[in-house]
Amino acid sequence: MGQKKDLTGSEKSKIVRYLAEGCSSLKIAKLLKRDHRTIKCFIQNSQQGRKKRVEKPRRKITAHELRKVKRAAAKMPLATSLAIFQSCNITGVPKSTRCAILRDMAKVRKAERRPPLNKTHKLKRQDWAKKYLKTDFSKVLWTDEMRVSLDGPDGWARGWIGKGQRAPVRLRRQQGGGGVLVWAGIIKDELVGPFRVEDGVKLNSQSYCQFLEDTFKQWYRKKSASFKKNMIFMQDNAPSHASKYSTAWLARKGIKEEKLMTWPPCSPDLNPIENLWSIIKCEIYKEGKQYTSLNSVWEAVVAAARNVDGEQIKTLTESMDGRLLSVLAKKGGYIGR
Repeated sequence: MGQKKDLTGSEKSKIVRYLAEGCSSLKIAKLLKRDHRTIKCFIQNSQQGRKKRVEKPRRKITAHELRKVKRAAAKMPLATSLAIFQSCNITGVPKSTRCAILRDMAKVRKAERRPPLNKTHKLKRQDWAKKYLKTDFSKVLWTDEMRVSLDGPDGWARGWIGKGQRAPVRLRRQQGGGGVLVWAGIIKDELVGPFRVEDGVKLNSQSYCQFLEDTFKQWYRKKSASFKKNMIFMQDNAPSHASKYSTAWLARKGIKEEKLMTWPPCSPDLNPIENLWSIIKCEIYKEGKQYTSLNSVWEAVVAAARNVDGEQIKTLTESMDGRLLSVLAKKGGYIGR
C-alpha cells in the first residue's frame, strides 16, 4: 500500500476556513476528497499547539569558582572548556554555559608557530644582537627562500557568504597541489629578484651556489666597487647555505669574514624579508584564490613583488635596530614579526 500524501499548504488553509464557517470534519473531508482521519488528525494537532520547552535549571558559578576558571584558562592555553572546568573540579556545567563564561575572559585563537628556543639559542641571539648593534643595516642584503603552493598556506579559505548564496567550491589537492620555490633579497629600499628555483631541483650546496651564480651574481656584477666593498650578505643557517662548500664559493666571490653575516639559530623573526613574504602571500592568496599551474602562481608572485614599493622595503630594513633592542630586552627571547 502506497504512502498517503501529506496535506498541502493550500488544503490546510481551506480546512481552517471551513472550520471558521462551521463545517464538520466529515464535511471538510468530503469537500477536499481526503480521508476523514487525515482531516481529524490535523485539527487535533492544531488545537494542541506546540509543547512548551521545559527549561532545566543551570548550574550557577560562584565568584570563587570563576577566579579558579580564569587561572586555569591562563595556565592551559588551547585546552577545551571541559578540560578547564574539570581541572577546577567544577562539574555539572553544560557546554553552552562553559563557553559563555570563557568568552568573557578569553578568545579562541590558533597557536603561533615559532622555532623552539633553548638557553643556548637565546645566548647566541643576544651575542648576535650585541655584535651588530652599531651596524649600518642599509648595507645589509637580507636573503631567504619561500615556497608557494597552488592552494595557499593552509589549502583552505573562509569568508563571508551572502544569504541565499552557496560557498564556492575549492579544490583539495595533496600538499596544496605542489609549489614553486622562490628566492629573493632586500637591501635598503631595493628588492633583488624574486628568482624562481627550477622545478624539481633540491637545494643542496652545489645547486644553491649554481643558483646564485645564475641569478644573484648577475645583479651583484652591475654594482659599483664601493657598494661591493661595503655590502654585507645575510643568509640563514639552512644546510645548503652554511656548508663549507657554499661558504668557500661565497669567499671566492669576495663575500667572506665581516662581509658574510653570522646568523643565530632559530631566528626567522630577526630577518625582515620574512615580512616581505607575508605581504606577497597575502596578495597572491587574497579572497581564497587558488591556482591551476605552477606557472600561474609564479606569475602571481612576480606581479605581487612589483607592487611592493621602495618605501615598504625601507620600512622593513630600517626595523632592524628595533629588533636588536627587543632581543636584548627579552634576553634572547622570541620577538615576533
